[in-house]
Amino acid sequence: MHSQQNSLSSSTPGRDWLEKQIEITPGKPLDVRLYGQRSTLAASGAVPLVLHFHAGAFVSGSLEAGACIPRLLAAAGAVVVSLDYPLAPNNPFPQAVEAGYAALAWAWKARHKLAGKGAPVFVAGEEAGGNLAAAVALMARDQQAPALAGQILLSPMLDPCMATASLRCADAGPVGCMWADGWHQYLSRLAEASHPYAAPGTALRLSGLPPTLLLTAQDDPLRDESLAYAERLRHAGRLVHAAVLPGPTGWPVSYLQAAGQEVAWAAAVQQQFSDFFNSLIGGAAAGESAHRPLSSTSVSVS
Repeated sequence: MHSQQNSLSSSTPGRDWLEKQIEITPGKPLDVRLYGQRSTLAASGAVPLVLHFHAGAFVSGSLEAGACIPRLLAAAGAVVVSLDYPLAPNNPFPQAVEAGYAALAWAWKARHKLAGKGAPVFVAGEEAGGNLAAAVALMARDQQAPALAGQILLSPMLDPCMATASLRCADAGPVGCMWADGWHQYLSRLAEASHPYAAPGTALRLSGLPPTLLLTAQDDPLRDESLAYAERLRHAGRLVHAAVLPGPTGWPVSYLQAAGQEVAWAAAVQQQFSDFFNSLIGGAAAGESAHRPLSSTSVSVS
């Protein structure tokens, strides 16, 4: 696959990212931002390489608005490729998932250059981006490549039925809220709601998926479907660490932050990322959790 670098450089004052275009299909380049530097993140060897998908209910969001989570991933020790994936309604399912899988294949081929020889590859995303990360992980399993080291899902949109108690408590539901509107524009046909790549929360087969870090919050309207997915992964015999941050967090809306804006939950989330990477890469025994609690008032599901 061909990649073309823009004139923008990571040494541009005030910027901690490098912007590129990757041509995953002929004539259809996609913008990406690269965060983190291997030379500064590790004295030797490889560091985690993460393909990231931003929030936006499938219909909005951008690399700029979605910069908070990739910055935290980079601060936790990863090199991050944040993808400007195609948005609905102009690009309904499965276009974003297919673009995501093609970008994963590109990242896998470029991993030695980006993050070091043998770099472990992860997918990550928040809200609608969490849906895409989970779907791409399912595709990678089904295609038997690339081999993922893990998936990181924050408040993932997994179930278009939108009938959970946490959504009802937030006065959100199947009609008239941003997530319902996003689902309606993302899924062009009703039958697509049962496709596992469209709605990973409905997938019947979860075996063979990589270890999962799943984060939600007490005030997160998507909390119940997030935790339900974690429980289903456990029942399928997968390694899962799920944690519920104490509120208020403002999730998932607060994932889309203006550049440089501080968020109270950033340190806790960065620590979860660091612990997850260390538990998988730093020699932790299989099945052993290396995660610390988020705070004395947080609820952890291990």
